[in-house]
Amino acid sequence: MSRRIKTLVLAVALLGGPLLAGAPALAAEVTVGVGPGGIAFGYADGYWDRERNWHAWRDREEHDRWREANREHYHGWKHDRDHDHGWHEHDRYWDRR
Repeated sequence: MSRRIKTLVLAVALLGGPLLAGAPALAAEVTVGVGPGGIAFGYADGYWDRERNWHAWRDREEHDRWREANREHYHGWKHDRDHDHGWHEHDRYWDRR
């Protein structure tokens, strides 16, 4: 490799590193700002956190973001339709990670 190309590669690495470090990280799993455990199960009318507390969604955006990122743990109906009010004790998926 010529000296000119090596210099160019080094300059890009030195200048590009800090730019990339300042970029926001993309997460595979979206979490919503709830208690230490996070959301366990989401419903159209709210969600259970992992400590078994019920919460209403703060707004439609929070609901939609979590639903899109966690489809396997989201149910498109009100939680009280289920006999257990939506708390699925048999599906504690976060304990299996």
